[in-house]
Amino acid sequence: MSYFDDVSEAAHFLRSKLGRLQPHLGIVLGSGLGAAAEAVRDQVVVPYASIPHFPKSTVEGHSGRLVAGMLGGAPVIVMQGRVHFYEGYSLKDVTFPMRVMGALGVRAVILTNAAGGIAERYKIGQLVLIADHINMMGCNPLVGPNDPRFAFDRTNSGLRFFDMSDAYSKRLRQVAIQVTEMEGQALEEGIYLAVSGPSFETPAEIRAYRTMGATLVGMSTVPETIVARHMGIEVLGISCVTNLAAGLSATPLSHAEVFEAGKQVERKLAELLDHLAMWIAALVDSES
Repeated sequence: MSYFDDVSEAAHFLRSKLGRLQPHLGIVLGSGLGAAAEAVRDQVVVPYASIPHFPKSTVEGHSGRLVAGMLGGAPVIVMQGRVHFYEGYSLKDVTFPMRVMGALGVRAVILTNAAGGIAERYKIGQLVLIADHINMMGCNPLVGPNDPRFAFDRTNSGLRFFDMSDAYSKRLRQVAIQVTEMEGQALEEGIYLAVSGPSFETPAEIRAYRTMGATLVGMSTVPETIVARHMGIEVLGISCVTNLAAGLSATPLSHAEVFEAGKQVERKLAELLDHLAMWIAALVDSES
């Protein structure tokens, strides 16, 4: 069987579990942020381990479940945790769940992550919209043969070479900014730089990344964004600043710190996702 066949089998299995629920919005919850899925109503829960060919997370803070249901009045499918390149998975494995979302008919995704703050103005617990990214992982998930079937009949999708000028949808970012303004809050935009991990960055690397224009650093999201855009799926990226990057804090960096900071901001993220789901789902559904 081909990679496309594996994706199709996983999607077929999930359709049998979802019944009449047909979500066009997908959400990926990063380290320590998984409890935000508890806001989903009328839940259908599917463990990753039961889905054919689906990779299983090995990192604390990633529950390893798909949660489908209603959020903000819109049908959604939520990944409660992801897998990472540093766990030893290939990037095709890392992005397999995103391929499955594409096969299920998802048209927009909200990708969340725990990130280190490179910009000195950031505060721990702050939510930052991703305006663009820098890929320093050393590889791209689309290296290898191109399979145009991943276009899933979407125009200008499934191409070998495709435009990444609007990797993080400008219109979805505008929706997010407007939604938070209605709540009397503000969302800043930043540039996310992805590294392979698992070691945290050195102070010298952080200084170099700042010179490149990065304001956030992490070990995920970019491969998913690239694959989503390959399939014509719109992406909204949200980073939770869970720690200050190397050289900006007097205390040593640790995953426990990242996990704890994520736990503290879960409610804020859950409220934002609840408000965003209705607006984004309505936007993409109006074009279907």
